[in-house]
Amino acid sequence: MAAVHELTPALGAGAACRALGLPRGASARHRAQTHRRSLVGPMPARPARPRPPLALDAQENQTLLDALTSARFADTAPAAMHATLLDEGRYLGSVRTMYRLLAANGACRERRNQLTHPVYCKPELLAIAPNQVWSWDITKLKGPAKWTCFHLYVILDIFSRHVVGWLLAEREGSDLAEQLIADSVARHNVERGMLTLHADRGAAMRSKPVAALLVDLDITKSHSRPHVSDDNPYSESQFKTMKYRPDFPARFGCIEDARLHCQTFFAWYNTEHRHSGIAYMTPQAMHYGQAQALQEARQTALDTAFRATPMRFKGKRPTPCDLPTAAWINPPASETPTPKTQQPRTVNS
Repeated sequence: MAAVHELTPALGAGAACRALGLPRGASARHRAQTHRRSLVGPMPARPARPRPPLALDAQENQTLLDALTSARFADTAPAAMHATLLDEGRYLGSVRTMYRLLAANGACRERRNQLTHPVYCKPELLAIAPNQVWSWDITKLKGPAKWTCFHLYVILDIFSRHVVGWLLAEREGSDLAEQLIADSVARHNVERGMLTLHADRGAAMRSKPVAALLVDLDITKSHSRPHVSDDNPYSESQFKTMKYRPDFPARFGCIEDARLHCQTFFAWYNTEHRHSGIAYMTPQAMHYGQAQALQEARQTALDTAFRATPMRFKGKRPTPCDLPTAAWINPPASETPTPKTQQPRTVNS
């Protein structure tokens, strides 16, 4: 405590205790104890606790321990062993004494083999242009009757937020996913070795046919960690945008109705939806390189308004929202975010 008292005038009591690895109130308690001793003298030492008169002696403890560790009762719970011995007319000790004796000899622990989960690597994916990282997932659309649903497959480019492919089916299967991926890659002329396809750990995503297709197309495969929805934020955000639209029905009458709704929605989403994550551009403009021209047109309109009435802008030239230069899934800790870098955990559709 002498070191604490020396540091207290310079650092304060709390900081001095933290510097020495002591609890925050250690200095105050020490002062209180010192003051009390000065008034009443040293506290008398507590007498050793006497041995309980009803406790088992050494021989009885050894007999009970031998029974607990015998081949007959080695895999039996103490309560069951206690009942078995009573049925045989024997009493060696209480159930609590059995547990106490086992704990003292290191023989009391969890007997079940607990499942240990492997450590999964956190995916860290970066896209600085379209067709570098695609994210895909499957969601369910409610059918006409209870417990019926349709399965919607959607592939999304995380940089442009453009839906590059979708498919609606009555079932979930690896063959459908394989068909959708192959058609989407061919439609967008994706270069070999340039694309990473990210998904969660569903059965279709981890299937062997899909894995074999990705190898044939020279596409890098990436998966989310189990039970971590933040590892696939772009697909989750796109599904939320779809299902929170005012025209999204509670149920679809048939798969044709659901397919017609999806056709209308994805056409709107790609060509008309002003996405907050891409400076309120449409996904189509970002995906096909039209965003820079639109950005310049916005700046021209703002400049015209500024020259006409500069006082409305407090004399400061207005500028449109900056276009993103990168899109991350789980940026590394050393990555310093900038206003132009999209952070997946704050994705808004």
